[in-house]
Amino acid sequence: MDALTFKTNIKCSGCIAKATPFLDQVAGKDNWEVDITNPDKILRIETDEAITTSDVVKAVTEAGYKAEPVQQ
Repeated sequence: MDALTFKTNIKCSGCIAKATPFLDQVAGKDNWEVDITNPDKILRIETDEAITTSDVVKAVTEAGYKAEPVQQ
């Protein structure tokens, strides 16, 4: 299982609700979470699906937010 991590501007539960359909579509339901308590609002995706960082950035952008990959 691969993990992808992104710094976002998803800052509250309302933002998460707005982004959910987009992230569920690309990453799958229950395969992602946003830590809104972290100052960098970290989005972490763990999935067996073959998704790329650009897939995730596109989905987050379509939801109206920004995402930038975090080097691990």
